[in-house]
Amino acid sequence: MVDYSKWNHIEVSDDEDDTHPNIDTPSLFRWRHQARVDRMDKQETERATMDAKLAKNREQMQKLDKEMASAGDGKKKELKAKKVALKKEKESLEGEDSKLKKDERLTPWNVDTLSQPGFEKSVINKTPEPAPQPESEDAWVDGYSNFVKKNMKEMKQFAMFSRHEDSERFLKDHNYLVCDHGANFLSIWCVDLCVEEKRSLMERVSRQVIVLQYILQLAKSLNADPRGCTGPFYSKFKVADKEYQAAYEDEVRSFIERVEGRAQARLEAAVKEHEEEERQKRLGPGGLDPVDVFETLPAVLQKCFEEKDIAGLQVAMSSLPKEEAAHHLKRCIDSGMWVPGGGDAAEGGEEEEETYDEVGPAEGDENQDGASAAAAVSDGNEGGAAAAEAAGNSEEGTSAAAEAAGNSEEAAATAATEASS
Repeated sequence: MVDYSKWNHIEVSDDEDDTHPNIDTPSLFRWRHQARVDRMDKQETERATMDAKLAKNREQMQKLDKEMASAGDGKKKELKAKKVALKKEKESLEGEDSKLKKDERLTPWNVDTLSQPGFEKSVINKTPEPAPQPESEDAWVDGYSNFVKKNMKEMKQFAMFSRHEDSERFLKDHNYLVCDHGANFLSIWCVDLCVEEKRSLMERVSRQVIVLQYILQLAKSLNADPRGCTGPFYSKFKVADKEYQAAYEDEVRSFIERVEGRAQARLEAAVKEHEEEERQKRLGPGGLDPVDVFETLPAVLQKCFEEKDIAGLQVAMSSLPKEEAAHHLKRCIDSGMWVPGGGDAAEGGEEEEETYDEVGPAEGDENQDGASAAAAVSDGNEGGAAAAEAAGNSEEGTSAAAEAAGNSEEAAATAATEASS
């Protein structure tokens, strides 16, 4: 039979639903709870005091026994009397302790004494570490430059490996290469190789770029140091299924396409830059490009400039209306195709200030307007012929710019070839 008598006497301050109408129930519950808490505090104080007295009595008895063992006959009598007094005190304390234990046993159970915790667990929430601040652009550039200066040879040597076993062994021996700077350096080198039309070498380096990117991505997902993720990556890569291998190959193809697009953009930018430099060199005193001006001239004037025919140029200008002839003449002067008074300046050795007189049309002469422009032309020189030749050969700048865009580094290519062997 199970004895349930221990549950007959339980003190719970809020277990009574029916109270006198004149009594405030919440207040009554609070008073009862406070009275129970006070009684428990008093019992705990009495228990602590009793335990302290008993411990002190035991300590005095042990000390007295040691003194009696080493004391003489005369002193033993005095010590024995003290021992008797301590025994009487002990008996008195034990009686009080028994009474206190009985009171504790008869104290009604309450919500604090009904049960004891079986186990305790404390969880301290750690303050998350602040996210690393993004590196400034200047600091990143300095770090990248230092990395390239120190590790260019090792990076190019790693890029030449085609077997994963060799790459894994090399990266484990040079784990400091597994970083963002290493992947960025190889990516830029791929663009340089594509510009230099070294496609096979660019494809080999591209595979190593993707390997580094995969290792960095694995380290980021594991929140680990990339230098320690080389082994886990290659272990997974060696036993990877067909889908993983296909994803790797697809990533390599996508990267090569991006490299080719970047190389094409670099070539186009270099060509445009070269053409702009050549154009700036050709600009005349008025800020016009002689090639552009030559293309806007009438065919008869273009032919005269190409053949360096001054007389024909006079006749052609005389045949044009005044406004049109003046317009073309001014554009030729501003572009440097024609220098007014160029012949006289060359003979006299001095430059004279240009003067322009407006000549009105004479009565009965329909070609007088064109003659005025032709007269101005007759004082010029042969600068237009040079502009015509520049217009005919303007396409040569494009091929020169394409050659300049390669940014080829003969030393880098040599080092890469040595590493592959």
